[in-house]
Amino acid sequence: MLTTVRRGDTGLGPLPKLPFDLAEFLAAPRVAHLATQGTDGPVVRPVWFLWEDEIFWVITGSWARLEQQLTADPRFSLVVDSCDLATGRVRQVTAYGHGTVTAFDADRGRRKLRRYLGDQEKDWDIRFRPDAGATASPNRWARLVPDVLRIGDLSFRPASESVLRGAR
Repeated sequence: MLTTVRRGDTGLGPLPKLPFDLAEFLAAPRVAHLATQGTDGPVVRPVWFLWEDEIFWVITGSWARLEQQLTADPRFSLVVDSCDLATGRVRQVTAYGHGTVTAFDADRGRRKLRRYLGDQEKDWDIRFRPDAGATASPNRWARLVPDVLRIGDLSFRPASESVLRGAR
C-alpha cells in the first residue's frame, strides 16, 4: 500500500489513513538517504535526521558540501526505510521538496542526537556535543521541507526458514 501526501497552504494537513504510524516510524533512530544535486550529478549521503514540525532537520556545516548544494539547487529527495527479512515487514517514507540552511539550534540538536546517542551527553563523542569547545559551533541546520511524502508498506510474506538457510 502506497499513500501520497502533498503539502498544501497549511502544511501537510490532516493526513489520510496511512499504512503505518508515520510519527512513530520517523521517531525511531533510522538512517535516511538524502539526495541533492552536486556539480557532477546527484549526490546521495546517509544522514541522521529529526522529523519535527513536518520538516526533516539534518545537521550540516562548513565541513560538508550540503549547504553549497542546497544554495545552488534547493531540491532534495530523502528516503527513510526499514526492512526485516525475518518478518517480511518493509516500510518506506520518501520525501521530495526544497531545502535551506539555517542557524544551528543546540536544543533541537540535543533532541535529534539523543535519539541516536542516548541521554548521557557526557558519553557522546566530542564532535556531537552541541556546546563542546570554546568557539561557536560550526554546525548549521539543513531544513528540508517536503512538498510530497510517499508513505508505503511494502511488506511481504517471508520465505520459510529452510529456504533462508539454503540461500546463505
